[in-house]
Amino acid sequence: MKLAIMQPYLFPYIGYFQLIQAVDKFVIYDDVQYMKGGWINRNRVLVNKSPYTFTFSVKKDSFEKNINERYFNQNFNKERKKFLKTITESYGKATNFNEVFPLIEESLQVNIQEQNISDVITRSIKMIADYLGIDTQFILSSDLEKSSENRAERIIEINRLLDTNHYINAIGGKELYSKEYFEEKGIELNFLRTNEDLTYEQNTNNFVPNLSIIDVLMNNSKKEIRYLLSNYTLE
Repeated sequence: MKLAIMQPYLFPYIGYFQLIQAVDKFVIYDDVQYMKGGWINRNRVLVNKSPYTFTFSVKKDSFEKNINERYFNQNFNKERKKFLKTITESYGKATNFNEVFPLIEESLQVNIQEQNISDVITRSIKMIADYLGIDTQFILSSDLEKSSENRAERIIEINRLLDTNHYINAIGGKELYSKEYFEEKGIELNFLRTNEDLTYEQNTNNFVPNLSIIDVLMNNSKKEIRYLLSNYTLE
């Protein structure tokens, strides 16, 4: 049984969904400290053929709080409307706009009391995975009773709790985790690298990689995306 663990990112790049499809169980790592300036509450799309970073503002709170304890601020609905307008103006002529835009819009339809960062992002990730036909099981890290504090040991503990023995991490984890150490604990470790030749038609002069999954959804059919999702290498 294969497992991946990632923090919740808002409309993340295709590599995130490659990781989801590559495993049997995907843990949304929502009970770790929220890091300001990361990709949890922002990403990039194309506007006027150039990369544009969209951001949903987070309510000010203690920096020690975990992701699942933080909330989008009172401007969420205003920022949502502005964001949806930007997507309409930028992708209105895209091949799959009429099919994908309602999905994006619905994923952000939350009440003012339901702006918990983890809840909103988890909802959108699950909706997109369902749209793409990915049947991976999603689990919230905060629902698991864990005792380990060390980063690697916590990952190993989650594998044991979920009865998995093959952990697949994003390529950036190569600097954090040792294959030999995980093997000693009875867990196979691999790192997923999105292939450099992953391209598709975009509304730009030169292909821009690693944009939000929104760009992928707008410009590709489900069949084409399923091909893109398999365009990676395990190291």
